[in-house]
Amino acid sequence: MLDSRKIRLTEDGRVYLVPYILDASPEMPMSALRPALVVCPGGGYQGLSDREGEPIAIAFAAQGFQTFVLHYSVGQYASFPNSLADLMRAMKTVREGAEEWHIDPDHIAVCGFSAGGHLAASLGVYWNDPEITGFAGVTPEEARPDALILCYPVITSDYRTDQGTIITASQGHDPDSDIIWKLGLDKHVGTHTPPCYITHTFFDVTVPVENSLAFARALTEAEVPYELHIVQDGVHGLALGNHITSYGQCLSGAKFAPWVTGAGDWMRRLFDYEGPDEYRYPSALTRKRW
Repeated sequence: MLDSRKIRLTEDGRVYLVPYILDASPEMPMSALRPALVVCPGGGYQGLSDREGEPIAIAFAAQGFQTFVLHYSVGQYASFPNSLADLMRAMKTVREGAEEWHIDPDHIAVCGFSAGGHLAASLGVYWNDPEITGFAGVTPEEARPDALILCYPVITSDYRTDQGTIITASQGHDPDSDIIWKLGLDKHVGTHTPPCYITHTFFDVTVPVENSLAFARALTEAEVPYELHIVQDGVHGLALGNHITSYGQCLSGAKFAPWVTGAGDWMRRLFDYEGPDEYRYPSALTRKRW
């Protein structure tokens, strides 16, 4: 059963989580302890895309994950690290509710799109930063992401980037500060960064593919495992890439759409959530019908 009540993360209700929680059942042994996914929609840190929120959560819930959509700080409230602190508090909330929501607290991933991808990747590189976790009021272990799914993410801050996203995230800071360097996430990847699933299109002109390539290159240098999927055709903001999230011909992409099941399969393998051996069919090469 989907549980879509809002969980307020700020007193004014501006920042909140929307959970999509599946019931546990003795008929489904794998339902007792599920992986979880926190979804961060895009929107240039100026707003949040509905197309990259609930439809994504439901698509992953259909694959067996407990899912949450984070409505994080945008606009005048988005100055770094405010939105990141929101995500850190969201991770703490999900971990604290793990028993109630039948979640494995060591298998919580974050999925982000465009600026939401920048936010997810920021958590991936800064979850153990004492200054930022102190600002958020969480511990590193409470904030830790166990995997990242990055869809056409903003990563770089000094070349081939989406300037609007970086300008919004850097607002309120001294121009001479090192904020632009901090917002260039490929420069801060390390062995502490979790495994990643990254997808992009070559012809994305809003957030160029160089962003995903830069993050993948940094992951490679840090020996962090990842999958990188680049489809040739497709505009920015494809979301699911199918009729559900499309409101025009260019916002569908048959070649891009399989990322949802691909990322779900990747997470199940990563988190060893494929079921015990006794629940798997033996190879068809060894069986006969009669």
